[in-house]
Amino acid sequence: MLPAKFIWKPLIQKMVTGHWKRFRMRPSEPSFPNNLKRVGLYLHVPFCKNLCPFCPYNRIEYDENLFTQYEEAVHAEIELYTPYLKDCEVISLYIGGGTPTVNLPGLLRIFEHLKRSFSLSCDICIELHPSNMDSECLGALKDVGVTMLSVGVESTSDRILKNIGRNHDGETALNSLRKAVKSGFDSVNADLMFALPGQELKNWENDLKAVINVGVDQISTYPLFTFPYSDLGQCQNIRQVKRPVRRLIRSMLDLTNFLSTDSGYIRCAVWSWLKPLKKKFSSITRHHYVGFGPSAASMTGTDFYLNTFDVVSYAKTLPDKRPIALSMPVDQRLEMAYWLYWRIYELKIHQEDFQSLFGEENSIESTFSNVIKPLEMTGMIEKKNGGYHVTDSGAYWIHRLQNEYSLNYIHRLWGSCRRESFPLEVSL
Repeated sequence: MLPAKFIWKPLIQKMVTGHWKRFRMRPSEPSFPNNLKRVGLYLHVPFCKNLCPFCPYNRIEYDENLFTQYEEAVHAEIELYTPYLKDCEVISLYIGGGTPTVNLPGLLRIFEHLKRSFSLSCDICIELHPSNMDSECLGALKDVGVTMLSVGVESTSDRILKNIGRNHDGETALNSLRKAVKSGFDSVNADLMFALPGQELKNWENDLKAVINVGVDQISTYPLFTFPYSDLGQCQNIRQVKRPVRRLIRSMLDLTNFLSTDSGYIRCAVWSWLKPLKKKFSSITRHHYVGFGPSAASMTGTDFYLNTFDVVSYAKTLPDKRPIALSMPVDQRLEMAYWLYWRIYELKIHQEDFQSLFGEENSIESTFSNVIKPLEMTGMIEKKNGGYHVTDSGAYWIHRLQNEYSLNYIHRLWGSCRRESFPLEVSL
């Protein structure tokens, strides 16, 4: 524990980000993003009809009156940003939750406001819950321009779904996937979770084969991490992020890679597989983005900040000011490290993309030679197509290393914001 905590973790942080000290987020209001040329937009809808105990994301039980407050506040937040982003190229809109379609008319009104305010000739992606995506819902989403769907299947086993507190059964999930695939969207992603309570390798194999047989365009998989602030974490009274056994993660990940590639899918991220020539569905890999809604984060290149998690506080803050809970400045080296983190997650590190963002005078090798060389020597990455490609073995080990930082960041940041509407400080 001593070497891990005090030696190699700060050392790697210094190698990648250029900073020894832990990052600190504090209450402050950064300037509006007025110099961005390309930006992704995110909308967070925090309401659910059923609160899954394992879920680490910001969500609250659906209440119609509270949703009205939320919707009015989102409209106000969009208005605040419109003068600064109206001339930006919007590269994607992503809607997550919660259950974004829990109040479909309200969501559609927010859609229309976003379309009026910004140029949305881009992919529009949305997360869906199997119990809130009937044919009328899918038709309405297609009519307003949604292009990509992600369905939260999690498992096709009724027993395992019950173990994790989901309020749908396996057949409902598969039927929802079938409807989505037949509806003509550009891409349909199936979200699956593994290393779940009571789940064995054979159960996981059944889940994978079931969604592959439905014909989804993409499969995204996630191991179950239990965060102390989640309902499950509080019930179990854990103090640190609880992870599944490593051997189980590795065996299930290897099985996923084998079955997916054998069925014609191509690995497109550490945990995701995509059909050739299909568009990739991803929630987290935009470089610059602005978020709307409670707990939505923004990364502008000069600042990283996130909104208060509390819906009432969020609504009360607007329209007078932005509902930002915490913020931190981002220097260029840290921005470069952020870019590298997500490119590794996507398994492809392109020199051309790096230089288009940070200038022709910069290169991946010169900036991150202390990182790239060891990864290349150990076979975790290899040179390919004017950049680098993460190998299958490297995908597991590099992401395991990334989790040493990211899981703890989430635990500290989201945990603090769940406890307080506007924390005084969070040390990451």
